[in-house]
Amino acid sequence: MVGEIQMAIAFILINSEIGEEKSVLDQLMSLPNVGEAHVVYGVYDLIAKIEADTMDELKKIVTENLRALENVRSTMTMICVEK
Repeated sequence: MVGEIQMAIAFILINSEIGEEKSVLDQLMSLPNVGEAHVVYGVYDLIAKIEADTMDELKKIVTENLRALENVRSTMTMICVEK
């Protein structure tokens, strides 16, 4: 739509230290740009939806905030394409 502002959105798959899923979830939910986060079963331990005004802001949140959380072992970032 004309004039519609597109936010930068990404889903982050997260591996945590064993047994620390709940503590990572609590930390994720305290970050202002986390729309939602869940503990999941499978190859990854958690998934989080991150929203930001710009792609640069999104990248900064992932690299400086999310990856720096205590007990986060690794992440995989999936950036959503524009509609």
